[in-house]
Amino acid sequence: MMPRVVPALLDTTEISDRFHPWRCCRFLIRTWMLLTMPTVILPDSCSGTDVEELPRRLLKQRAYDVIKQQIQENELTPGTFLSERQLAVQLGMSKTPVKAALERLESEGFVAVSPQQGIVVLDVSVHEIADQFEIRLALETFVLRSIAGRLNTDQVRRIRENLDAQQLAADNENISAAVELDAEFHALFCEFMGNLEIVRVMARLRERIHRVIMHVFRQDVSRLKVSLEEHKSIAAAVLHGDSELAARCIEEHLQYGKQQLLSPRSR
Repeated sequence: MMPRVVPALLDTTEISDRFHPWRCCRFLIRTWMLLTMPTVILPDSCSGTDVEELPRRLLKQRAYDVIKQQIQENELTPGTFLSERQLAVQLGMSKTPVKAALERLESEGFVAVSPQQGIVVLDVSVHEIADQFEIRLALETFVLRSIAGRLNTDQVRRIRENLDAQQLAADNENISAAVELDAEFHALFCEFMGNLEIVRVMARLRERIHRVIMHVFRQDVSRLKVSLEEHKSIAAAVLHGDSELAARCIEEHLQYGKQQLLSPRSR
């Protein structure tokens, strides 16, 4: 319910003497003003929130987004030591939102903050990659078995548009676009199933190994087209309603991807 901002209620003593002409006139005028004045609508996001907090939240989010992107794009490589002061200067803000962003990134495993060593960008361990692919294998095979043959016209269109965009990225060897479209391809099926928890888990897993996937594709650009063909096979099985074939295709795709990420050449 949107709050209506109005002046304080009238003093009841103003109308106590109903037979006083001036007071009656003043009461009628002020009542008319109350009824005709515009209503000030406050957005839901401001309800119960200090308006001064909004810029702070935006700065924290901006700092978080920029630093995480630099980590994922390998602009800040594993082992790099970070300085709150330098990051604040780079981002054009105070150290307070930068500190909040680094604390959030630490909770997500992107950086480590130590009073002795400072702030350092973390690498993704071999065990973490293996664990994440096991989780993805369990989730994605379940998702494809659940939605095979059940997509509506709009969902089919979005899958085909994604595959067309992947083809263009592979032809142009646009690695950044290809990696984003690869992530979108896998996320679409989870979205179509309608399980928000699976969508959140998948997004979190993907973010953690994003930079490793970028590194693999940069080392072997031909993998872009191989991955695309695997995606086409997965999509075809889902669209034709062959749930078991779809599950086998995604399993082979993920197992091959895990081998690529874990190979010594990729590390």
